Order: sequence, then C-alpha cells, then structure tokens
Amino acid sequence: MNYYLRKNWRKITLTCSMGLICNGIYVILQLIMMQSFNAAISLNFRGFLFWTMAEVIGYGLYLGVAALESIFEARTIRTMNNQVRHDLYLSLLDKTHTSYHSQDTGEYISWLTTNVKQIERLAWEPFFSCVGNVALVVWCILALISLHWLMLAAGLVSAAVMLVVPKLFQRRMERLGEACAAAEAEGVSKLKDLLAGFDVLRSFGRTNRFLDQGDCVSDQIEAPNCRRSCSQSSISCLTGFFSVSLQILQQVVTVMLAFQGKIILGAMASASNLTAGITNGLRTIANHRMSLASAKPYFKNITVHADDAQVDTDIGSEQIKNAITVENLSFQYGEKPILQDLSLQFKKGGKYALTGPSGCGKSTLLKLLLGWLPDYGGAIRFDGKDAKDFTPEQLQQQMSYIEQNVFLFNSTIRDNITLGEAFTDAQMEKALRDSALAGDLTSMPDGLDTVVGEEGGNLSGGQKQRVAIARALIHSRSILLVDEGTSALDQKNADIVEKSLLSNPDLTLILVSHHLAPERKEQFTQVFDLPAA
Repeated sequence: MNYYLRKNWRKITLTCSMGLICNGIYVILQLIMMQSFNAAISLNFRGFLFWTMAEVIGYGLYLGVAALESIFEARTIRTMNNQVRHDLYLSLLDKTHTSYHSQDTGEYISWLTTNVKQIERLAWEPFFSCVGNVALVVWCILALISLHWLMLAAGLVSAAVMLVVPKLFQRRMERLGEACAAAEAEGVSKLKDLLAGFDVLRSFGRTNRFLDQGDCVSDQIEAPNCRRSCSQSSISCLTGFFSVSLQILQQVVTVMLAFQGKIILGAMASASNLTAGITNGLRTIANHRMSLASAKPYFKNITVHADDAQVDTDIGSEQIKNAITVENLSFQYGEKPILQDLSLQFKKGGKYALTGPSGCGKSTLLKLLLGWLPDYGGAIRFDGKDAKDFTPEQLQQQMSYIEQNVFLFNSTIRDNITLGEAFTDAQMEKALRDSALAGDLTSMPDGLDTVVGEEGGNLSGGQKQRVAIARALIHSRSILLVDEGTSALDQKNADIVEKSLLSNPDLTLILVSHHLAPERKEQFTQVFDLPAA
C-alpha cells in the first residue's frame, strides 16, 4: 500500500490539501456560529445578521471545496487501481509456466476484479477519510485551545483514548481480511467451474445441483464478509460508547467555563460540535485503521512493481545454427515418471515427428523444449549450450507452439494473427496461403476483420487451428512445435498445411502425432517413436 501512496504523492498531496482546507473551513464555520449565537443572546441584531451572512458564504465555500476534494480523490483512486492491476499483470508474467497454471484462472480474475475493488473500499477510501479526519481533529484542537486550555485538555484525553482502543483489535481484523480474500478467490474459481458445466447439468436434468452448488458458493463468499462486518460493527459500537462519553465530558466542561464567564456564552452552541469533531474524527480514524488492517492480504498477490520490474524488450537469443540435442532426459509429474533417459537430436531445418501411445510424454517433451518445465534430469542443449542458461522468453523467441486446443482472443482474425504487430500485405498473404486459411476468408463477409467471438466460438475447430498456424508462420519463428496442430483439419487442408511446413527449408519442425501413416513418415527427416511411460 505504501508503495502506491509514495508513487502518487503529488495527486495525494493535492487531494489531502483540499481536505485540509475543507475541514479548516468547517471549524471556522463553528467559530462563526458561536459569534452568531452570542450576538443573538446579546440581542445584537446587526451582529447576528453579519455573522449569519458570513456563515452562508462560508458554507458555499465549504461545499465547493468538498466537491473538488471528491473529484481529486476519485481521479487518484482510479490511477492507483490501474497501477495495482498493472502490477498484478507483471506479477503474473513473473510466474513460471508451472506456477501460473497451478492456480485456476478464476482466481486470477478475482485478483483483478474483486480484490482491486476491496482495496479501493478497504484501503484507498479509508486512507483519504483518515487524512481528512486527522485534519479535522487538528483544526478542532486549535479552535478549542483558542477558547480555553481546559477544553483542549478534554480533547487530548479524547484523542488518547480513541487512539489506544483500536490497537486491541487490529490483528483480529487482519485475520478476518485474510479469510475474506481467500474465500472470495476460491468462490470465484468454483463459480467459474459451475458456469462452465452449465450445459452438462441442464442436459442431464440436474438443475437442482446447479442451484444448490451456486447457493453454497454464494454463502461461502458471503460468510467471511459477514463475520468481518459483524466484528467491525462490534468494535464501532465500543468505540462509539467511548466517543459519546467523551463528548458528554467536554459538554460539561464547556458549560462550567461559560457559567464562570471564562468563555463566551455562544461557545455552548458549537463547542460540542468541535468536541464531536475530535471524538468522532478519532472514532472514524479508529474504524478506518481496522479497514486498513483487513486490506493488507489483498496486496500480497503483488510480487512485482512497475518501478522495480526489469522489462527487457530485447530478450531474443541467437538463432539456432546447428541442432537441439536431448541427452538422457528424464521427467516425472509428482511420483509418475513420464520420460526416462531419452536421447534425441533435432537438426536445424529438419522435419521431425514424435509418435507413441497416449501418456508417453510427446506433449511433455515439447513443453520441456519451450522451457516451461524446468525440473528435469539430463540435459537439453541448443547448439551445445544448456537450455537452462536461457530464459523461457529467450527460448520462445525462436519457437512457436501450436497445440490442439487453440486459444483465440475475442477480436478479429487479423488481430489474432498479428497480435498487434505490423506486417506487410505480402507477409499476410503468404501466411494465409501457407496455413490454408485463405480459402476460408473468401466465405466470410468481413474477411480478416471477422470477429472470432469468445475463445473463437464463431469459427470451426479447423478454422481456429488454421488461424493459429498463420499466426506462427507470420511471426517467422525458426522452430515450430506442433502438438496435433492439424488434427481438426480435413485431409485436403491438412495435406496443404503440412506440405507447406515440410517444404520450408528454414523451418525446424517438430510435430506430435498419435497416428502417422507409413507414406507420411517418409516426408519427415526422422520419426521418433517414444516408448510408453
């Protein structure tokens, strides 16, 4: 939290300055009200009229400054929320492939939506309120000391009590905040799974299961929030009791001083407001400190800040010149071995197929080459250099990976191919031709500007894979890893695509296939048949 406050100190200073001025005007209005009330008691009509007009003007100024403060605060919170999300994106990018996929995407969505809003509600808004109330307390203390030192003494007693009480409950609120953050993340993940299975449950007439699980998840999310709210209400009740007691004490002191003639009689009209400004201000600060404590868990997912991130836009390594060598490679998922003492070589420009039964490690081998699974035995070498000396990003600068279940963004075909980069018409035409996608575009009214829909729902499985192949080809990766990447194509288009890939002398192709006909095997430089795990 402190990082974002320091980063935005200029905007925060401006917002807090408006709060300082606003609360200063409020306290001055209380002093004006004293003078107005005193003039009324003294039957001084002209004085009463003068101070009343001053009060009207003061309230107009107060409301104007308060509006400016709200505008500045809203803009500052918007900036900080965007910075939090940006740092969450960086934190996700900082994860390894295994670490990223160890958590459900629903949990990440919760981080970027629910958690950010909780940070706004429990951190940013209470922070600005705390600053405003601190200013109010200081102004009220100055006003009271201008009246009499005994009134200040009573105010300081109020301050001491109201600052000590919240510390007794701070750790409890932190634990409740952690429980809420965990429950919300788990709940979003379960809701995502439930909604994904909506059609299955409805087709089997299990709508009751959908409702029951939905209600269960809903209460799972709400229960920790309810406990936190109940605890905070109980604490607010306790601090409120102390606040009211201290206000009554201050009121007694004010009346005694007025009866003794040590302060003007008009002070009785607003002194209680000034005292309330101190006690209520401190009570609000105390409550907000509880909110700030419960907000801490929502910042724990941020592991990288924009100011500290080392974003290298030139992460490419030298292109492979000779070969990729796999030496005595072993890998296992948990206790289950997948690959054992595997030794292979893929020469530059060669065309290779990986075959074998399901579960023998074909797809796993591709992920090992990409650097996604670093915990393996043996060695993977690029031109003799250990793959572990490269970052996954450097390896992926040379390689493109096409899997069977292609993901497409909910944008146009063009955007899914280029990923926002600029390419010439000739480059685009070649990628469309070599991926066999050109024929599909002729039947689409919007051509390359056709919107593919969520996860490519507007396209067939074969069209989605052709878009993925065009994406790989246009980005000119020297190594193409294809995991059943043509499985959704009809034989004619599959032959066109594979012929294009096999005839490219600059492309190193490593293709996974469960079934490879004998006549197709001859088209490859070498076919590696992996043994069953």
